[in-house]
Amino acid sequence: MKHHIRLAGLGALLAVSLLGCQKAKAPVAPPAAQVTAERLLKAADEPSQWMTYGGSYSEQRFSKLAKINRDTVKTLGLSWFADYDTNLQQTGTPLFVDGVLYVSTAWSKVYAFDAKTGKQLWQYNPKVPGEWAAKVCCGLVNRGIAAYNGKIYVGTLDARLVALDAKTGSEAWSTLTFEGSKDDPTNRYSITMAPRIVKGKVMIGASGGEFGVRGWIAAYDAETGKQVWRFYTVPGDPAKGFENEAMKKAAGTWSGDWYKVGGGGTVWDAAVYDPTTDLLYFGTGNGTPWNQAARDPKGGDNLYVASIIAVKPDTGEYVWHYQTTPADTWDYDAVSPMMTADVTFDGKPRHVLLQPNKNGFFYVLDAASGELLRADAFTEVNWAKGVDLKTGRPTVVKEARYEKKPFNLSPGVQGGHGWHSNAFSPDTGLVYVPTQRAYFPMVGDPKYKPSDVGYNLALDFAAPMTYYQKNPAEKQGFVGFLQAWDPATGKMVWQGEENQGPTGGAMATAGGLVFQGGGAASEFRAYDAKSGEKLWSFPTQTAVLAGAITYELEGQQYVAASVGGQVPGGYFAPNYSRLLVFALDGKATLPAAQAYTPPPLDPPAATATAEVVTAGGALYGKYCSACHGQSGQTRGSTFPNLMITPLLHTQEGFNQVVLQGARSERGMASFASVVDAAGAEALRAYIIDRAIEAKKAMPPPVSAPKQQHE
Repeated sequence: MKHHIRLAGLGALLAVSLLGCQKAKAPVAPPAAQVTAERLLKAADEPSQWMTYGGSYSEQRFSKLAKINRDTVKTLGLSWFADYDTNLQQTGTPLFVDGVLYVSTAWSKVYAFDAKTGKQLWQYNPKVPGEWAAKVCCGLVNRGIAAYNGKIYVGTLDARLVALDAKTGSEAWSTLTFEGSKDDPTNRYSITMAPRIVKGKVMIGASGGEFGVRGWIAAYDAETGKQVWRFYTVPGDPAKGFENEAMKKAAGTWSGDWYKVGGGGTVWDAAVYDPTTDLLYFGTGNGTPWNQAARDPKGGDNLYVASIIAVKPDTGEYVWHYQTTPADTWDYDAVSPMMTADVTFDGKPRHVLLQPNKNGFFYVLDAASGELLRADAFTEVNWAKGVDLKTGRPTVVKEARYEKKPFNLSPGVQGGHGWHSNAFSPDTGLVYVPTQRAYFPMVGDPKYKPSDVGYNLALDFAAPMTYYQKNPAEKQGFVGFLQAWDPATGKMVWQGEENQGPTGGAMATAGGLVFQGGGAASEFRAYDAKSGEKLWSFPTQTAVLAGAITYELEGQQYVAASVGGQVPGGYFAPNYSRLLVFALDGKATLPAAQAYTPPPLDPPAATATAEVVTAGGALYGKYCSACHGQSGQTRGSTFPNLMITPLLHTQEGFNQVVLQGARSERGMASFASVVDAAGAEALRAYIIDRAIEAKKAMPPPVSAPKQQHE
């Protein structure tokens, strides 16, 4: 028996030895971002993930996760953070797919992080040319990305649609989205919106309505990047014919030569696919120019500017539209985020489309037909007395069209609601709306002429500086706050605290919470979804504007927010742009914020007349503010702060750059085609004037903010 045992043992050892000689097979890692059409359709039933921009096709930004709730949120703490390589504003909503966080940042960059540890897996830089920033209206931002079939999709500031390998970040394909030559000066498109994936197609639109472009939304094959269809939102040159009956119909609402500056109507944010109706909804932007008197001499409705449009996602075929602001002359884009929901009206359930619009009215539309069900003012509105539910048209205050004299508009061009994400809770039936109360003096520019350089607005951009000086009793300012809105009754239920400037996007959960950024207040907050009580907050050291997400990994719920933006203290304040990830009992802390001292301002003495300064302000607003910001104080290192440039000290040096293109290789092209010598003198005088005023108001050194939540 012992002999047999020894032989058996020898055989076992031999077998183990032979197995050891064979090459061990490594475990096969699952493919990255395997988001299928089926997963997208059922995204709401997979709450551990956040696979699409609005959380699910409804774009309600509601999560069924509830481990972080009213009772436990008090122990919420920072789990990890990751810094970005940019100091600019961050507006991107992250995605979480199968253990990886993906997020887009300024300059259309994309990061991938291990969602548990925060380890950076890869970064993608599309290398947008610096000079393209002159074609971007409102910040070098990106609002989000899409995931599908192993790829991450991003739109770039130079209007490309790019597909990335989700595992490596390498380009799978790249497509230029506008038609014509990239070098054509009339192609002043940019992309800041998040793509949407529908039935294997990538839906994307572009910005550019301030400059002079023709709006559109297009669908591209997700695997190849080939265009499937394109829907223009405004008609082109009638002499060239119309693409479809929708454009032919729209042309009857325009007059003059609108097509020479494009017409506007850009699709730069809101888009929602609804599986229930099998329709794609999207909003369109302002007309070009903003001032309709310069856009359409007969004052038509100008379809489909400032409208909500429904098309078939397979073909782009028009189904219905609702124009929120006919004959828009106030920059009242209908591009604020939308969502679908089931809401009870008069005791009957209705499947509806909801949008708090930039014009200050909250719209409820039947999702299948576009029928207007409600339109209620959700913030201060003075341009219209209301909306006629039978005709769907606003009752416009005649003076608001500023045809004969200035009008102090509310909501101002900042809007009653911007791009910041809304949220809807089916548990409360409430929509959580980042709301704005803002004013802006509308003053037409009688000397306006279309230009291939700078904005095409037909407004006097010196007006905000001079109007309130002459009318100090008029309302002014820009305040943001979160409110809970009942779409069935058209009433506000509660309001959060107010901060200066815009507030941040919202996200709701089954834990009875609404997470929301406090804008420039530099605070990330959690409210009780029913009462509005603030239950938790975290000092972020920087502005919080983008909507947060929540996900679950290995049984633990996390909340992630991409933060970064200007804070009180102005241009000179640090901007701590980063991704913050929170969990219950999180113990991480942010690095100590550094105290900062503003750089010295040493402007030359003012010698120009008030008239010259005013003229310079108008030129600055038209040609310079897109890159250098209001009054010359742009953020980040891409463009210099004009208030402290030594070029201010001599007109000759100033002209070498502005008129002669001495720094064209660094993105500052010559503006001699639109600014003459007298204009250059006025520009310099305006910047000197602003620098002198800034020096008078120079803040003292600012101490570091608090590091952890209270």
